[in-house]
Amino acid sequence: MNYKLPSGCRDIPLDQLDLRPDADVDHDLTNPPPVSGEKNIWLFWNSGFAKLHPYTKRNVRTWHRRFFRSGWVVRVMNLVSGSPLNINNFLDTSDPKVFPKAFRDGTIGGTYGPQHTSDLVRWPLLLRYGGVYADVGMIQIGDLEHLWNKSIGNPDSPYEVLSYNMGGPEARALTNYFLCSRRNNPMFERCQRLLLALWDADGGKTSTDGMHASPLLKGIPLLGEGDDSLAFEENGRKFEQQEVSRMLTDYIIQGQSMTMVMGLVDEEDGWDGPKYVAEHVFAIHYMEGSQLINELTAWNGPEAFRLMSLSLPKEGETETEDQAKAREIVEECLRRSFGFKLAHGLILRVMGDTLGSLWRKHEGSDVVEGTYADWLRYGTVHWCQDGLPKALQFEAVEPFKVGPLLREA
Repeated sequence: MNYKLPSGCRDIPLDQLDLRPDADVDHDLTNPPPVSGEKNIWLFWNSGFAKLHPYTKRNVRTWHRRFFRSGWVVRVMNLVSGSPLNINNFLDTSDPKVFPKAFRDGTIGGTYGPQHTSDLVRWPLLLRYGGVYADVGMIQIGDLEHLWNKSIGNPDSPYEVLSYNMGGPEARALTNYFLCSRRNNPMFERCQRLLLALWDADGGKTSTDGMHASPLLKGIPLLGEGDDSLAFEENGRKFEQQEVSRMLTDYIIQGQSMTMVMGLVDEEDGWDGPKYVAEHVFAIHYMEGSQLINELTAWNGPEAFRLMSLSLPKEGETETEDQAKAREIVEECLRRSFGFKLAHGLILRVMGDTLGSLWRKHEGSDVVEGTYADWLRYGTVHWCQDGLPKALQFEAVEPFKVGPLLREA
């Protein structure tokens, strides 16, 4: 299928891509070389790459196809006994300074235990090895290699952390589905210590339930606080906005930890979070940068799925209104977004089905030849944007907390 190259994009030379068959790429993904540098793309799935849903396997392959020739190595870490990608082969899973008791004991539970298990490997991997941590639901669109060389990987650049930010420059809310740094980053080191303290409170937690109320997080707003649209009904029970806000905060407690560290001034530790953020964090606005399909469809997952499943007009056919909308989605994402995060987890309870959940339910629907979904998939492998995303211009704001990281203010 000959898909049209959107304006603002260019073809990636074929010698810069790995376009071998899936089976060959999968062999490399499951048998990666030892870590030899910081150009690592880390992902995690408890049961390993082979057990990923087909559409997320395609996400992972795209990372490899796009960046392997530039020296990046993609690794899907797991907890599979005997696997070369078992997390035990990369980190000391018995060390209480690396993992909380529940991880070490294998007792992480709760509705979202697998998600929280993956949360707990992100900073340890980045702190030891450097690179990128991304969710398997993350579709990469922009040129990671170019941005790395201009920011994190450039010794002359002030930037030391790369991520998406939920809001404008006044907000301090980095997403945890895409995190990038070199080894031993000072902000992530403090985030890691705080997250461990939250998990190890009261003798050790086995889930994140209630962590939003920790005194170590006092002073920062809950996620979605005041947003009445978050209220929902489930099995005859109404969940009010405030309860949903607490649930969301517990679910994304890793993000809440980052928010605290970004807004912390700890003179004993020599840490000024607001100053560090203003000088060293390259943050892309998350809506345009990683959620544009949702914005263009008003967060209506079934509508996004319907539009992306449409076929492009055949030669001689007139484009319909729906096809024009689907074309806008594909072209705008490919020219403007650095990535696209397919939403899963708790958001399904609040918002209902998403494009990601529907691609999961309808296997292969994201790669039906001639559809807008397949056009998007093709573009994420073969094309690159002409420019790079812009960083939000953070300023040093008033801190959320003044005092030691691990003591109540």
